[in-house]
Amino acid sequence: MNLGEKIRYMREIEGTLRGMGREMTQLEVVRAIKKELGKTISQSYLSQIESGKRPHMTNTTRLLLARFFKVHPGYLVDDPAGYHAELISDLRAVEDRLDLWLIDGAERFGRDPELRQSLLALAKHPNSRKCLLLVRAIMETPGLVDRLSEVLGPAPAGKNVKSLAGDFPVQRRRDQ
Repeated sequence: MNLGEKIRYMREIEGTLRGMGREMTQLEVVRAIKKELGKTISQSYLSQIESGKRPHMTNTTRLLLARFFKVHPGYLVDDPAGYHAELISDLRAVEDRLDLWLIDGAERFGRDPELRQSLLALAKHPNSRKCLLLVRAIMETPGLVDRLSEVLGPAPAGKNVKSLAGDFPVQRRRDQ
């Protein structure tokens, strides 16, 4: 986020905090600074900072705005390229989209309760991406799908389950 975006964002937050139900205008900020802090800043200077026409400001202005908006003066600079202040990383955003896709798939396969439950379990897992990567690794390991099918659990009575690793059905054990 650049300096101008931060100032606009803080005007929005300040308006909400003051019960205005909207962002404070630049003029309202200028007037409030004069009234509350006894200092002045021009609306045109604030506009130039927000628009990016003035990418830097004086230290005096930085300290004044920081005091008014109640932020650390170090916040009032451009963020470095590639910096993300969001709590959600790009990978988390991918994870969220993946979970929604899995839930959608579960709805589409609602007539197959086992598949539906499997897709929902994957979507509910905190790291569904890692789970899918693990499934790929299992599928790429010769014989592992068949062995895991034998060991991990029963299929519905007498039902053959098609192996993900090959083209032949695998009879699951019922004794577990």
